[in-house]
Amino acid sequence: MELHLLDSVAVALGLALAGGLLARLVGLSPIVGYLAAGVVISPVTPGYDADLASLRELAELGVIFLMFGVGLHFNLADLMKVKGIALPGAVLQIAGATAMGAGAVALFGGSWREGLVLGLAISIASTVVLIRALEDRGLMDSVHARVAVGWLIVEDLATVLFLVLLPIIAPGEGKNVLADGGLALLKAGAFLALMFFGVAPLVPRVLGLVAKTGSRELFILSIVAAAMGIATLAGVFGLSVAIGAFVAGVVISETETSHQAAADVLPLREAFAVLFFVSVGMLLDPAAVRDNIGLLAVITAVVLVGKPLLTMLIAACFPYPARTGLTVSAGLAQVGEFSFIVADRGLELKLIDSDIYNIILAVAVISIAANPLAFTALMPVERLLRRAGPLWSLIDRQHSVPLPPPVERPVVVLGYGRVGELIGHALAQLGIPFTVVDADIGRCRRLAAAGVPVVWGDAASVEVLRKAGVASARLVVVAVPDESSTTLAVAGASALNRGVPMIARAHGAGDSKDLRRLGATEVIVPEYEGGLEMMRQALIALDFDAEETLHLVKATRDIHYGEH
Repeated sequence: MELHLLDSVAVALGLALAGGLLARLVGLSPIVGYLAAGVVISPVTPGYDADLASLRELAELGVIFLMFGVGLHFNLADLMKVKGIALPGAVLQIAGATAMGAGAVALFGGSWREGLVLGLAISIASTVVLIRALEDRGLMDSVHARVAVGWLIVEDLATVLFLVLLPIIAPGEGKNVLADGGLALLKAGAFLALMFFGVAPLVPRVLGLVAKTGSRELFILSIVAAAMGIATLAGVFGLSVAIGAFVAGVVISETETSHQAAADVLPLREAFAVLFFVSVGMLLDPAAVRDNIGLLAVITAVVLVGKPLLTMLIAACFPYPARTGLTVSAGLAQVGEFSFIVADRGLELKLIDSDIYNIILAVAVISIAANPLAFTALMPVERLLRRAGPLWSLIDRQHSVPLPPPVERPVVVLGYGRVGELIGHALAQLGIPFTVVDADIGRCRRLAAAGVPVVWGDAASVEVLRKAGVASARLVVVAVPDESSTTLAVAGASALNRGVPMIARAHGAGDSKDLRRLGATEVIVPEYEGGLEMMRQALIALDFDAEETLHLVKATRDIHYGEH
């Protein structure tokens, strides 16, 4: 049954909602559900036959808004903080993963062009999937997450470069790769010069003028018009709309209205991105996947095993805790939205055929669905590696900050972010000796320079805790920002100094009981404490007696902590 455009969009969005909701309920990324919705209404499956051509046209808007969002959130400052590992690490990982993918295609008789495009597509991971996984596990505030996100920022930039260079290797008569490559880079340079020296100075003035009207409708319209206009202008320079949209996002990110622009464009980005994923799913041909099951198995193994192992080896070359390498490896064990964009461009330029395209799509679905398992396996893998002493010493690079002189019966503060720093400041004011453990090497060096005893390393490591003097500590404060490190730190500190007073920061209501069982004597849940203080202030503002209010807060605290 052939559907018209409006019907196709309605069915596509309705099935995407159902698929995304179902995927989320079973712990998968909603992207899996969107792709599945596309398969259901694709021409190669029985039932409804959606208007693929029209949906693909609308999906182009999804590409524009996805890349615009990447540009809008591109943060050079965040990248510079971890540039020492993220930049060389991502480049080496992209090169290695591309080589593995290209080698697999060659092994199955594919051309070098097909191998290169597939290799490039699987070498980059989904920022959306990574950030969702980090948030779900309370890791976003950790140094491991900062490295992983910085690594993927480099991959996002690499995607832009791929889209510039792919037309150069497209098949055609009388092509000169060097000349065509030079011309493409010259055009890209001219476009960037026009944007950043011609358009960028005007954008803040225009957006500021629109903002002064007080019309949110006009402001949203101006943002969308800028994104679409710059994306279209990129085509004049022989570049893809994806590159133009990314540059538009970067230009607008430098304006004072960028935060409001990001908030207003988000619903459009999400809606059209869903259509993009649905349209990609519509191109997935189960028969083509079945006919190339061998290549699918090899490429899936490259993404789920080869890429993480390669990433771990690369990360081990840099002075970071092993947990950083493990976290980045788990985050990169998938391919996502920008892989689809690269694959789409390769199919459009006839660099790959539909069989290779279907392999990329199938690997993306499998890897996104399996990625939560990679994060679940982090702690068992770490425990296994710790048992292999020489191997752990090789990958756990925690020796760049000199160890502090031993302090007799110190207070040991694990984690020196916002919470840990407050505690350290109070201890310093009172003249109480303390030692800090933190995984951020820059922070450790600053503390060491200021005369604060500090041990650089992962608080989850018993060896690091031992070096910090936990075995003789009078008090241990566990203020690390991620859930898994908190659990391991409490268990490790308790093993080294059984019965030591230990205050731990829980990341959720359900963690309190487990942390107490592991050895924490006091457990603080920030979300409870913040809510209790807001409740106290609210009651005082309503003229309730301050003493009675304190009793009520204490009773409420006892009830909540007692439940868990």
